[in-house]
Amino acid sequence: MKYLIVGLGNIGDEYADTRHNIGFIAADALALNFKATFEVGRLASVARMSLKGRTLVVIKPTTYMNLSGKSVRYWMQKEDIAKENILVIVDDLALPLGALRLKSKGSDGGHNGLISIIETIETNEFARLRIGIGSDFAKGYQVDYVLGRWTSDETKILIPRIETTVELIKSFVLTGTERTMNFFNKR
Repeated sequence: MKYLIVGLGNIGDEYADTRHNIGFIAADALALNFKATFEVGRLASVARMSLKGRTLVVIKPTTYMNLSGKSVRYWMQKEDIAKENILVIVDDLALPLGALRLKSKGSDGGHNGLISIIETIETNEFARLRIGIGSDFAKGYQVDYVLGRWTSDETKILIPRIETTVELIKSFVLTGTERTMNFFNKR
C-alpha cells in the first residue's frame, strides 16, 4: 500500500517558517522522525519512508501554493496512489493556533492550495489535515499575517502540535481516516 502525504507551502527563503508553510513544516518533521531526506523531484521535493509494510511518498510541491494540484496529480499518477490514500496538510485561519482537524473530504475552504488540488484531480474526496494558525490580525492584514513568520510564543505552542501531527499521519496510514479522526480531532 502506498500513501501520498502532501505538505503545502511556498518555496523560497522568503516563505520559510511562515504560517502559510505549516504543511512544509509538518512534512519536514515527519521526514525527520523517519530519518528520511527530501530530494528534488519533478514538481516537488520528495521523501520516501516505510511504516509497517506501507510506503509513504511525502511531497512538498515546488509549484507554489496556487498550483499545488499539478504536483499532487503528477505524484498520484506516477506512484499509482488512490485518492483514499492521499493526505494534504494545510494551514487554517479559522482554527485556533495549533488546533488539528482531520477530514476525509470537503470543500476548499477558500484555501488556494486546496482549490488547485480539487480542480486538478477533479475530486474533493481526499483527506486533509487542517492545522490552525489562528487569526490574530487586524482587518485587511490577512495576507501579511499568513505570510508572516511565527512569533516565539507561537513556536512554543506549535512544536508539541507538530509532534502530534507526526503521530496523526502515522495513524492515518495505519488505521485509516475515520479512526484517526475519532482519536485526534477530540484532542
